[in-house]
Amino acid sequence: MAYFFKQKEIKFAPHPRFSGVKWALLIDSQKSSQVSVSLLVIDPGVEIPIHVHDQQVDSIYVLEGKGQAYLNGNWEEIEKGDYILVPVGEEHGVKNTGKDPLKLFIVHSPPLF
Repeated sequence: MAYFFKQKEIKFAPHPRFSGVKWALLIDSQKSSQVSVSLLVIDPGVEIPIHVHDQQVDSIYVLEGKGQAYLNGNWEEIEKGDYILVPVGEEHGVKNTGKDPLKLFIVHSPPLF
């Protein structure tokens, strides 16, 4: 089955683990056994702490905003149009260092949710 989400129909909710982060879970393990797909909006000054996924590859595209991503042991500047691929077992984190929301398009494979 194919899925199509009109922008005006996508609803954001508070993230279940991170305060100051809203998310829209588009594709979960009920819809696909291969990927989960979500949109994240991180408020200014908010950080998703450094963490590891033991089973998932994390694919992150920056839609809007500025921030930093923890990759390969360093905090790297990120902005609109940047792309990050985090292999299984690699430490990573994201924080919004800008004045506006940091918006991310995220794909986990296999599904995280």
